[in-house]
Amino acid sequence: MRILGVDPGLLRTGYGVIETQTADQVKFIEAGVVRTSSCQGISQRLFVIYKNLEDIIATHKPSVIVLEKLYSHYKHPSTSILMGHARGVACLLCGINSISLVNYSATHIKKAVTGNGRASKKQIQRIVKTLLNLQKLPEPFDISDALAIALSYVYIAKK
Repeated sequence: MRILGVDPGLLRTGYGVIETQTADQVKFIEAGVVRTSSCQGISQRLFVIYKNLEDIIATHKPSVIVLEKLYSHYKHPSTSILMGHARGVACLLCGINSISLVNYSATHIKKAVTGNGRASKKQIQRIVKTLLNLQKLPEPFDISDALAIALSYVYIAKK
């Protein structure tokens, strides 16, 4: 089964593709970041995210796309609204391509992957490197977060 984890953002959208037969056999396929420019209008930025994710889906043909649930901090509500636009693009692509969509909270993802629902980004980065037998830390955090999102599906689904 191919799993695409997406860490949506308007400036940087991280993605990670993994393949698994069982929770003990997880294979890293590809990861990266879709970047947009803050000089572009929102419609242009969303189109860039759409086209890139569309290409990733066409290339890797995931069975499921996993996203982090939208969370809004009371000090920064506009951040979650902007992230929601990029998240909506991923949801739309699931519908267009008939791909299952799964949403987990950030704490659920962290707990599934690290055992600690309050793990730091550095901890997530290190455990993702270990779990996927990567040669170096997956950077930037958008990539390690996306891979952790994909991995969380493997560990939550096996329960």
